[in-house]
Amino acid sequence: MGSPVALLVATMDTKGQEALFLESCLKEVGVSVRILDAGIRGKSPARTSISREDIALAGGKTLAEVQGISHEGEALAIMTSGAIQCAQHLFDQSKIQGIIGLGGSMGTTLGTAVMRAFPVGFPKVMISTMASRDTRAFVGTKDILMLHAVCDLAGLNRITRKILGNGALALAGMLQHPLPPDEKSERPLIFISTLGTTEACAQQLRKRLENEGKEVVIFHTVGSGGKSMEEMIDDENVSAVVDLSLHEIADHLFGGDYDAGPDRGSAALQKGSPCVLVPGNIDFLVTGPLKTAQTKFPDRKYHVHNAAITVVRTGLEEMTALAKSIAKLCNNAKGPLKILVPMKGFSAFDSQAGPLYDPDAPGLFAKTLKDSLDDHFKLNMLPLHINDFEFARAIIETLDELGMK
Repeated sequence: MGSPVALLVATMDTKGQEALFLESCLKEVGVSVRILDAGIRGKSPARTSISREDIALAGGKTLAEVQGISHEGEALAIMTSGAIQCAQHLFDQSKIQGIIGLGGSMGTTLGTAVMRAFPVGFPKVMISTMASRDTRAFVGTKDILMLHAVCDLAGLNRITRKILGNGALALAGMLQHPLPPDEKSERPLIFISTLGTTEACAQQLRKRLENEGKEVVIFHTVGSGGKSMEEMIDDENVSAVVDLSLHEIADHLFGGDYDAGPDRGSAALQKGSPCVLVPGNIDFLVTGPLKTAQTKFPDRKYHVHNAAITVVRTGLEEMTALAKSIAKLCNNAKGPLKILVPMKGFSAFDSQAGPLYDPDAPGLFAKTLKDSLDDHFKLNMLPLHINDFEFARAIIETLDELGMK
C-alpha cells in the first residue's frame, strides 16, 4: 500500500508560501499531498493538483466571472461550492485519506466548509487565526481539529513554522496510525440526548442498555449536539432514539442560545426509527451572563450556571406554545413513538430543591400536548421526576414495547 494522501486546501494567491511549507512538512514524514487552490485574484507560486479554474467551473462559473463579482462573500460562496464538489470527487475515488487547510477568516470559512462535507472519522485539521473564537460556525457537526495559528499566517517565521509543522504532524499521525476497525460496531445502536440537568436519567439508561448489549451514543444538547444527532440519525443504522432533552426546540422558538435549528426533533420521527420522546430540560432557556439574561428575558426566575451561562425559567405561555410545536412533530411521525412526561419535574433545576421549580408547568404542558395530539395513546404521563430511577426504568420498558430493531 502506498503512502497516505492529504488534500491541502488553500488560497494559493494569499497563502501560497505557507501552503508549500505545509506540503513540505507532510512530505518529510511520508504523506503525499494534493493541493486544491481556491484563490481568486492573485497567482499561485506553484502548480496545483486542482486549479482555481477547476474550482470555479465546478461552482458553476468561469474564473473570469468569479473575478468579476465585486462582493467577496458571493465570490467565496461559488469557490466554496466548487471546492466541496472537487474534494468530494477525490474522496469518492479513494484518492485522499485526510484533509488539511490554513487561513484567516475567509480561508477558514472555505476550508472548514469543505471538511464538513466529509464523514465523522475522516481526518480533518484546520490551522486558523479564527480558532481562538467561538468555532461552532466552522466545525458545525463534524470532528474538525482546529489549531490556533496564534499569529497571522503571513509569511514564514519562527512562530508560523512551528504551528504549520505541528499541524502537519497532527494530520500525519492520524493518517499513518489509523484506528483499527471497531469490532463492536455491529451491536444495536441507541441515541440519547441529554444535558447535565438530566444526566442522572441518561446515565441510568446508558448503564442498563449497555448491560443488555446495546451500543449507546449520548449527545450533549448545546445546539450543535442536537443538530449532530439529527444528522447522524439519517446517516447511521439507529435501532432507537431516546430524545431526553428537548430544550433546544424551546431555545429555537424563544431565542435561547442552544438553538439547534428548525428541524430539531424531526429526524427520528421522519425516518421511522422507534423513538421515546421526553420533554427534558424544557423548564429553562439558555442564555449568556446574568446581565444579558435580565435584559433579554426580564422579570423571570434566573439561575447562574457559571459566569458565561444563565438559565431562565420558561414561562407558561412558552410552555403552551412548545407543547403545540412538539405535538405537531409527533403527529407527523412515521414510526413507533411514545411520549413520556415526568409530571414531577423536567430537570434537576425543576425539582422541589431546584432553583426553577414550578409545580404547575408539567400539568399545563401535558394537557396542551394531549389536546394537540392526534393519537392520545402515544402519551404517557408518569407521577415521577425525570431523574427518578423509576422514570429511567419506564423508558427502558417503553423501548422494549416499541420493538428496537
